[in-house]
Amino acid sequence: MTDKIRTGGCQCGAVRFRISGALGRPSICHCRMCQKQFGGFFSALVTVLEEGMEWTRGEPSYFQSSVNIARGFCSSCGTPMTYRHPGGLELAIGAFDDRSDLAPQIQVNYDARLPWVETIFEAPVHKDPDFYARQEAIISFQHPDHDTKVWPAKGVKI
Repeated sequence: MTDKIRTGGCQCGAVRFRISGALGRPSICHCRMCQKQFGGFFSALVTVLEEGMEWTRGEPSYFQSSVNIARGFCSSCGTPMTYRHPGGLELAIGAFDDRSDLAPQIQVNYDARLPWVETIFEAPVHKDPDFYARQEAIISFQHPDHDTKVWPAKGVKI
């Protein structure tokens, strides 16, 4: 991966990071722990060198999910963010502001995948224009996909 500066963070903005230097291999993991951490079918992670990584606002809280693994998340909004193991640190691809060049290159724990994962994108696409018009009317309190000088510590409230 390239040596460009990358930023990202959690959904509410309480935890933000900045990375300078190359990233490692993007991957998806099908293990049950990753499914539970992400609340999804798999996790999508990319390795980072901790020397080029800095937390610019807050830091994740950690859950020790096994003897060797700690999983980081935002304690304010719950966004899954990190996977720390004896070999280093991985960050959730979805937490990056720009994810366009972080397509997974390998699948890990493939035998633990859900049997229907390989066919989910064959499902029909929902194309109701009224549904999408209602979605566009939603006022989002999600942190924008770029750094901000100030952001409410507990997110925006109405």
